[in-house]
Amino acid sequence: MTALEKYPSVNVLGGKLAPCSSDPVTGFFRDGHCNSCRADAGSHTVCAVMTAEFLAYSKYVGNDLSTPMPQYGFGGLKPGDRWCLCASRFLQAHDEGCPPEVVLEATHERALEIVPLAILRATAAR
Repeated sequence: MTALEKYPSVNVLGGKLAPCSSDPVTGFFRDGHCNSCRADAGSHTVCAVMTAEFLAYSKYVGNDLSTPMPQYGFGGLKPGDRWCLCASRFLQAHDEGCPPEVVLEATHERALEIVPLAILRATAAR
């Protein structure tokens, strides 16, 4: 398996990985899914629904997801947008009391290497 070869597209529930977002387009591969591979050191595997609180928190800890960066083709995220979030950032936000909601069907099973399923279920989008 090469470093960029995708792991199987399986979600945390054991089913086929559903799309996370194509507007804005997300994912390590920018294919709209939270697919992963060995080269994805950040494990961009949690399909999260952005909230104002989480976006402010993320900016505070040094990862500004809300400010547009046209030079990278990034329009900035706003509340309600879905985004493939790094599993460790999700867990950090959870531990700080401000996790975004999670779309379980679109969250890659690799997230379970970092985030317990019970935490993902507790923050699942309704």
